Amino acid sequence: MQQESIYNLIPKEYVPPPKEPMYRSAFPNGLVPTASTFNNHTTSRPQINNINGDFQLAKGPHTHKGQSNSLGKPKGSYKPDATMFRMKNTGTMGSNQLPEIQSFKYPQSCKAAVPKKDEKPLQGLKSNKNFIVTNAVENILSAPKQIIEEKEWTHKKDYGKVPDYLTKIQSSINNEYEIIRNMHMSEAEERDKQKYLMTSEEVEHLKLGLKKKWESVNKEYQSITHIRMIDTVGLKRKKEQCEKELALLEKDIEKLNKYYVFVDTQK
Repeated sequence: MQQESIYNLIPKEYVPPPKEPMYRSAFPNGLVPTASTFNNHTTSRPQINNINGDFQLAKGPHTHKGQSNSLGKPKGSYKPDATMFRMKNTGTMGSNQLPEIQSFKYPQSCKAAVPKKDEKPLQGLKSNKNFIVTNAVENILSAPKQIIEEKEWTHKKDYGKVPDYLTKIQSSINNEYEIIRNMHMSEAEERDKQKYLMTSEEVEHLKLGLKKKWESVNKEYQSITHIRMIDTVGLKRKKEQCEKELALLEKDIEKLNKYYVFVDTQK
């Protein structure tokens, strides 16, 4: 840390820092881009190219450089052309004649002129008007204020009645509710039509058929359960299938034991 000293007040001579050497890349300036699609612009190779980062690409029927592709114009094209200068009557104005000279005039100002230094304002003006008497005379001669009678809103014809616009809005809301209610009722009727109430004879006939089906599946299942060791995939799968069918049949028979049995005709 630099300590405080009186010698620090003396300005020191500026020594410019040494100039760093120009940066030179270790790679050649014509290196082909790595993992880029630019290399395939003039070739028939698909997708990206030069993933390994090789300095030189394998030569093929087409080169990766175009004939006139470069970053900017070729060398020497930035030099000025001595023949390209503005010719006569080629400007944007279309004519070489200057506009007519007009005298300049200041715009007229609406403000009053600033008084000069030798112009003094009027001083010492006095008025002989008696403001007390004048005020009293003006009040005596002025017309009295007219008292505006307040309207009694309770005596109006439509006082206490519901406005017409509220009645219209209420009627439109009631109509919408009625339409929605009718839609719900029609949908409920359609759902009721889709249901079919089975008679007791049909229920008994269906139940008898399910029981016969259950007995046949159960007989097949009992023949598998007596096997001591189920060591094949087919027997194991057959046993599982019988168990699923028995459970499903028992569930269906339990549903048919209800007092009313409906059938959905849409399924």
